Amino acid sequence: MAAKPRRGPLDGICDVPGVRAGHADDREGLTGCTAVLFDAPAVVGVDVRGSAPGTRETDRLAPTASVRDTHALLLTGGSAFGLAAADGVTRLLEQQGRGLDLGVARIPLVSAAVIFDLMVGSAAARPDAAMGYEAALSARSEKLDRGSVGVGTGATVGKVLGLERAMKGGVGEASAVLEGGATVAALAVVNAFGDVRDSDGIIAGPRLKDGTPGDTVSLLERAAPGGSRGENTTLGIIVTDARLDKTDTTKVARMAHDGLARAVWPVHTSVDGDAVFTASVACESGREAATDVVGAWAAWAMQAAILDAVRSSTGVRGIPGLAD
Repeated sequence: MAAKPRRGPLDGICDVPGVRAGHADDREGLTGCTAVLFDAPAVVGVDVRGSAPGTRETDRLAPTASVRDTHALLLTGGSAFGLAAADGVTRLLEQQGRGLDLGVARIPLVSAAVIFDLMVGSAAARPDAAMGYEAALSARSEKLDRGSVGVGTGATVGKVLGLERAMKGGVGEASAVLEGGATVAALAVVNAFGDVRDSDGIIAGPRLKDGTPGDTVSLLERAAPGGSRGENTTLGIIVTDARLDKTDTTKVARMAHDGLARAVWPVHTSVDGDAVFTASVACESGREAATDVVGAWAAWAMQAAILDAVRSSTGVRGIPGLAD
């Protein structure tokens, strides 16, 4: 976009007041998770566009769903097994007295989405409730580590030629401060089937024989039938202190997918589980900002977070990362 953003001091989601985030990971098994906690209940929407998603409690986020509050979000490795990590986030929030008060109990509401990383490290290593608890317990309003950490520990990109020719993905962030004062920030984990591109071309993707990253679509046309069955995903979280309702947050999540389309090629494939959450933590003192303006900057922030994730990632087990 023509306008240049004023970046927040942390250039990440914790630039938004009332947001805390933390990682936990298994460096041997090469998997992990990243928890995002809200000091006050957030209004959250989601848009799932990949054909191979793994999610928890996303129906509750629909504009027509009656429950408004969300207390935390979790991005995790481990495929469907990794959804168990959300139980640990829920347990910590319950211990802190957080949750929807239904009289007999306070029920923490935690939505989650997963990436498939079982082929990078040990397929038996998966985020569980203990790891989710650790990630939530470590959550701080500080700059997050980026790259091959947390949910990005086992993330890879460019897998059309097989994992042995892929490059390292990871987790990244970005933020923008709007003219009216509202902050729009993004967290992304990049585990894409396709390649990742900036304005100059492909920066990470399937490695050709000379070691340079190749064009996934061109290679896909010549690839043998079969191959990847859904072991890929780019996940994102947009957080803002602009005052939005559930319809607005759902719209912003949809617009933020434009950031995926600008950075990942191809995107939203039959073997990706791409999903974006948007959380408004405005509460009563939130800032005013038009939904379309928030959505436009959400797309910018998501693109920037994806590029940050790949550029920050270090290699593992023969899979090189750009930060090396």
